[in-house]
Amino acid sequence: MIHHLKGQLIEKNPTYLVIACNGVGYMVNISLHTFSLIPDSENISVYTHLHVKEDSHTLYGFYQKSERDIFRLLISVSGVGTSTARTMLSSLEPNQVKDAIANGDVPTIQSVKGIGAKTAQRVILDLKDKILKVYGEDEVFVPQDNTIKEEALSALETLGFARKQATRVVDKIMKDSASPTVESIIKMALKNL
Repeated sequence: MIHHLKGQLIEKNPTYLVIACNGVGYMVNISLHTFSLIPDSENISVYTHLHVKEDSHTLYGFYQKSERDIFRLLISVSGVGTSTARTMLSSLEPNQVKDAIANGDVPTIQSVKGIGAKTAQRVILDLKDKILKVYGEDEVFVPQDNTIKEEALSALETLGFARKQATRVVDKIMKDSASPTVESIIKMALKNL
């Protein structure tokens, strides 16, 4: 119903924005990802999703259209509501969610607060084909060799780093590197952790 809002930024918080559009102030719930991207400038534009329930109408805002698309896919899964989807997009970046679903990475999805093993598996089962269909093979990062990643993560854990944090850094390094080795991943990860 409401595709986007373009107006004056009145208030900016990690969980919501207030945007004035032609004299009306809209409270828009956002993820931490969107919060980090929203400029502090006076005039902003956000893509929105209006969630209508029996007792409330709630507006969710996204700085990127792709984040809104992933949010809509997530809430289409039975057992995943708007709060869970927003938490997921606050804990992980949209590309991490997309890649985790495409690769069947249950531990990454399960690392989000409030998501158990069954829900993580349901998210992957319900959305894997849709993610690959919408984004295609080119836009989804499917790791070529998981043993390199696992060896690097194991080494970083041994050095005392948390697996969740190390996984984010290692995934980014593997995306950016053409042919990473275990040693190069560990060295670059140590600089970024």
